[in-house]
Amino acid sequence: MKRLPISCAIALGIVAWGGQAMAEATTASANPALPDAGFSVLRVLGALGLVLGLFFGGVWLFKNWQSMLARKGKVAKLTVLEIRSLGNRHALYVVGYERLRLLLAASPTGVNLVSTLPEAGVEASVAPRPSSFPEALQKVLNRAS
Repeated sequence: MKRLPISCAIALGIVAWGGQAMAEATTASANPALPDAGFSVLRVLGALGLVLGLFFGGVWLFKNWQSMLARKGKVAKLTVLEIRSLGNRHALYVVGYERLRLLLAASPTGVNLVSTLPEAGVEASVAPRPSSFPEALQKVLNRAS
């Protein structure tokens, strides 16, 4: 009878021991206790909600961080008070800076200053209107004669 070298005997022993350990592992893992499916679904949905909430909160913060910083600072001095469209790509803008008001015209060729308007808070002098129709008619008849 031939004897096996020691290294072959050790290798065969390791393979046999590994095979036995593998057989024990498969029989032990064949019947594991499964967790409750309802709890697992709730955990997954909760984690998904947390991740989506963090994502959308980050997007909102990224979009609005400048406006949040501007509120803490000074009040804006330059404002667009009114806009009137005059047709395709033409518009009039009333722009205010502190108490100064400007009428600007915007077109495809550029922006032009139309006029400077009276300061904010200063009312233009307008003739008082008559309070009723008979008074207005009497004024018109008096001018005609």
